Amino acid sequence: MNKMWKRVFMIGTVSILVILIVLLTINFFVVGSTKSKVILEEEASKLENVDCIIVLGAGIWQNKPSPMLEDRLLQGIALYQNGTSNKIIMSGDHGQEDYDEVNVMKNFAIEKGVESEDIFMDHAGFSTYDSIYRAKDIFEAKKIVIVTQEYHLYRALYIAKQLGIEAYGVKSNPRKYSGQVVREIREIAARNKDWFSCIFKPTPKYLGETIPVSGNGDSTNDK
Repeated sequence: MNKMWKRVFMIGTVSILVILIVLLTINFFVVGSTKSKVILEEEASKLENVDCIIVLGAGIWQNKPSPMLEDRLLQGIALYQNGTSNKIIMSGDHGQEDYDEVNVMKNFAIEKGVESEDIFMDHAGFSTYDSIYRAKDIFEAKKIVIVTQEYHLYRALYIAKQLGIEAYGVKSNPRKYSGQVVREIREIAARNKDWFSCIFKPTPKYLGETIPVSGNGDSTNDK
């Protein structure tokens, strides 16, 4: 009986180690294959024919951007102002009437001087995968600059690459955030999940008619 349990224990231990190795290998692959696409703001301003800047959503607190989202917005606005692109997609969660990331994001940018018609709202950016997929399929973006915190940027860039989008990333983490260690651990799992998503390429929950980002962003207004 003891021998049997020792064997079960050994098999279980080896299985766990194999799974961890696979998860970490995929994680390092996603990061390593996209590092060269993470650029500085000054480098982004020298890119040509960028269809849009995409600011990925994060939490809002009482209809105000959370610190992480505020930093993403400020960096996206800076890129807009330095001429990287004259269009911004605010992609976030607006799945419920009483939770609306994208209008908060747009209003914040307008208050900072961005023209309303230059801001497109992606109301169904429920995940990083959905946001990037919809940027191509709905907004017809082919060359983009993604803005988010560095730990999140690699996954977004990997998804864009696998979906056939020419993408660059500018990180937006000028300060430390509480709970970052937990986010870093969760991101390993998220990178693995989206690595598989990029193999099978499922369609997002919501698609719809195209809204070319070359047009007027006010066409995405819902208020």
